[in-house]
Parts: sequence; structure tokens; C-alpha cells
Amino acid sequence: MTPTLVRHHLSHAGSPPRVNLGARARDWSEIQERMLVPLYETVHERLEVGPATRLLGLRCGSGLALLMAATRGAAVTGVDSSPERLALARERLLPDPAPGARARGRAARIVEGTPRDAADAQAPAYNLITAFDPIGCRAGDAGRLGELLAEATPLAERGAAVVLAGWGPPERCATSSVLRVAARLADPLRSAGSWRPARRDDLEEVAQRAGLGIDGSGRVSCPFGYADVDSAVRGLLSTGLFDAGILATDEEQVGKELAEALHPHRRADGTVWMPNVFRYLIARVR
Repeated sequence: MTPTLVRHHLSHAGSPPRVNLGARARDWSEIQERMLVPLYETVHERLEVGPATRLLGLRCGSGLALLMAATRGAAVTGVDSSPERLALARERLLPDPAPGARARGRAARIVEGTPRDAADAQAPAYNLITAFDPIGCRAGDAGRLGELLAEATPLAERGAAVVLAGWGPPERCATSSVLRVAARLADPLRSAGSWRPARRDDLEEVAQRAGLGIDGSGRVSCPFGYADVDSAVRGLLSTGLFDAGILATDEEQVGKELAEALHPHRRADGTVWMPNVFRYLIARVR
């Protein structure tokens, strides 16, 4: 490690990278979040999400999965710690107060904080909990999800479905080669948020530690497609998977490294295409 990099790291130890959180949330909403639509659709179809569904979405982000469930008639509550992403979720889900505005299905709740903040003694217990934010590529993400589940499962009825999502095997995810940029730039700082290869049993381990009963699983193809390299860089940075690299260097340097890593995935027309497979696990509250 060079002295310059050491000084840069020490001066920011324990601090979040300096990024425009509002712009990043917008990039997530407009570019990256739609890449997971096949995952959302598959789970909603398999669990027959509809008017009888009372859904709690953990780390709901800007709310696309919640919106898709709401259009099927579900009553949805979303929880996240990012005010920037939640502002976009409110735009999508909360009814427009303007006269004559069309309602977007049943009423939705958007809550900043943790599942405990979403508790409502007057409302029926949830019968579906989703955690679509994929784990398995960042050190410590399984532990953080476990903490959320510990707060969320007491709010659900017995037998309620709990859906966890994660990255598929690295050999089935073309994006893995690009995500290694995050590990290389962060190493040897070995930040707690650094990228790591997904493990086969990540989801099962989280479910078991949370005291859930495993009830099924599946895989879904979720290709990442972008209009150009710039869109791809912005979308990937919005995931937060490169924050450790940004902290170790800076966002401009990470962007340059990403653009180079994306070169093999660029098509003749300038678009970027990376096939990926994501896993989901269905567990049950005991």
C-alpha cells in the first residue's frame, strides 16, 4: 500500500465515502433497480401475491418491488434507512393528493428506519416479508440482514413467507468479474463493506440463524443491460458495492476502473450486457 493511500484511508476510517446520495438514489431508481424485475415477478407469481397479501418489504429502496406487489392488490409497507431512496418510493407509491388523481391500488406505508418502526398494533400481522436487496457479495451483509429479520419476524403471523435474495454462483454471473474491481481497490484495506464472492449457502444460513423454516428456493435470470458504459458505471455505483473502493481511493478512480472492466461486456452498438443469475429462498415464520 502506498503512503498516499494509507493517509487517505486513515483520514476517512469509519466514514462513509463522499458521494452525492440524492444522485445515487436516482441512479438506482432509474437505471439499476429494474434489473431485478424478473426476480420480483417470479417471487410474486410463485407466492400468488394479491389482495390477501400484507407485505413488509425490508430495505425496500425506491420501492419498485412494492409498487409491483401493490398493482397486484397487496397492502404494502416498505422500510429502509435511506431517506433519499425512500423519497423516491413515496413518489411511486403514495397517492397523489391532486383532485381527480387516480389511486395507485391499496394504501401503502413507507417507513424510514428499521422494522420496529413499522410496527402497528392496529394493523393485521404481515403474511409476507421480502428482502430483495441481494446479499452474498459484501462482507457482513448476511449479519445485517439477520438483524433486520430479528425485528421483522415478530410482526408476521405464524407460517408467513419470508423471501431472501442473493447473487448466484460467480461463474453464472458475468457481473462478478466487474465486482472484483471493488475488492481490488479496497484491498488491502479489507473494509467490512468489501466485495466477496457469493457462497452457495448464504441464504440458508441467514434463514436458519433467524429461526425460520426453509420452504423452497429458486433461481432467476436477471441480465444487467445498459444503454452505454456511462449508464452502466452509474448504475453499478448506485448499488453501494463499490463504496469501500471509493473510500480507499475516490469515486472518479473507481469509475475509471469500472469502465475498463466493462469493456469485454460492451456490444458493437455501445450497449453493455451482462447475464446474471440470482437466487431466492422462501422460508416460513415458525
